[in-house]
Amino acid sequence: MPKVTRRGFVKGALAAGAAMTLPSMEVLGANERVNLGFIGVGGRGRHSANWFNGVDGVRVAALCDADMKHVERAAKKFPKAKKMQDMRHMMDDDDIDAVVISTCNHWHVLAGIWAAQAGKDIYVEKPLSWNVWEGRQLVDAVRKYNVIAQGGTQQRSDPLQKRIKDFLDSGKLGKIKYVRCNRYGLRGSIGKREEPLTPPDSCDYNLWLGPAKDKPIYRDRFHYQWHWVWNTGNGECGNWGPHLLDDARNVVYRDKKTMPLRVVSGGGRLGWDDVGDSPNTHFAYYDTGDVPLILDVHNLPMKKGTRAGDVWEKYRTKAFLCIMCENGYYAGGRGGGGAYDYDGKKIKNFPGDGGGSHAQNFIDAVRARDSSILNAPVEETHYSTAWCHMANNSYMLGSDFTPEEAKEAVESYKPWQEVVEGFYEHLDANEIDPDKADIKLGPMLEVDPQTEQLRGPTATAKARSLMDGSWRGYRDGFEVPEDA
Repeated sequence: MPKVTRRGFVKGALAAGAAMTLPSMEVLGANERVNLGFIGVGGRGRHSANWFNGVDGVRVAALCDADMKHVERAAKKFPKAKKMQDMRHMMDDDDIDAVVISTCNHWHVLAGIWAAQAGKDIYVEKPLSWNVWEGRQLVDAVRKYNVIAQGGTQQRSDPLQKRIKDFLDSGKLGKIKYVRCNRYGLRGSIGKREEPLTPPDSCDYNLWLGPAKDKPIYRDRFHYQWHWVWNTGNGECGNWGPHLLDDARNVVYRDKKTMPLRVVSGGGRLGWDDVGDSPNTHFAYYDTGDVPLILDVHNLPMKKGTRAGDVWEKYRTKAFLCIMCENGYYAGGRGGGGAYDYDGKKIKNFPGDGGGSHAQNFIDAVRARDSSILNAPVEETHYSTAWCHMANNSYMLGSDFTPEEAKEAVESYKPWQEVVEGFYEHLDANEIDPDKADIKLGPMLEVDPQTEQLRGPTATAKARSLMDGSWRGYRDGFEVPEDA
């Protein structure tokens, strides 16, 4: 009787249209080789290839990027890997067991769905999606084709998060009052060219664009700066936000809060005269039904002329995650944190490792054919990403505002009043006149967590178009399919 390989089993089952669960005889041995293909091998993709290469039994089998310059650079470390420019060749390659997707945001979901349809397991970087609707399409495709899919929110693999949960459960800090998630990191202008930028000769621009619209590019650099343009990216909220909000959803809400009930946000792209359209200063309020959450993002320095990063000085930390409780608070970031009383005395230290075992966790699940052991199943990354999309959507629907109007958006709630006051203090420190700046405050968007659809008076046609991406649409041949 010929040996049935995992690849052969998957291919045959999919061809038969079967919804299958691999039998125990098909579980890979602990040391059996897993062949990985890497889609998008720019800076983050090369890092991922090196990371996964350190897991026993993993082989970097293929490298793919629309820009072959990235492929050639990565191939210097992995000369035996196949080199590809079109990811569809990787989907057709029976030697590839799983793919690691580190493309631009606008490609994540379509690449993931194609991989699921090909029976390949998936590791996809955050943000999981470019909009809420397409994230759900990937989650559904993963279920339909029964593949293993892990999100790139690696902090879930840090033992730190369980330690924080256990400490909160001990009751020493008392009841949780609210959560504050922060991202304070400097960035700079992406420029404003007079003539459109020409993509590099080494790049197949059609493949790089994929689902996005073909628009002239007036930024300084072709690569990376796509993050700050809505056509291809999701701004800083979509860049760091999935990490911050995933921490909160895992540690505080224990993944019981799938979608927020209401979201309002404001901010602006301030201090830079460039072509970016996402805010570099962004604040948001999330109504979860019980414990509220505040998101605060700043890319400007503490004050004009300095290079020091922002610090939320009230709590003496640049913490990603602040959990404010009755008797004190937890404040920490990637790799560690501490619990403090309100006099600033440290109660307990919490060491962590930043989630370095996340790649191993994915490979363990692939070998075992068991999604239940994933630390960051793709659906949880979908929800954490969707929270970011909601803040971006409110901002994109916004208009000019006054301090009084901003405070009234969440009336009589002190933490919200503080974040609004902090926004204006930060503008003043950077010598930005709010009356002359392009600042926006959006409407309070109401969400039905069951359907992931907007409801209520702000569920306008324009607001709904932001949820499903129809405001931009998808290029012919690169549409994200529904019920793939």
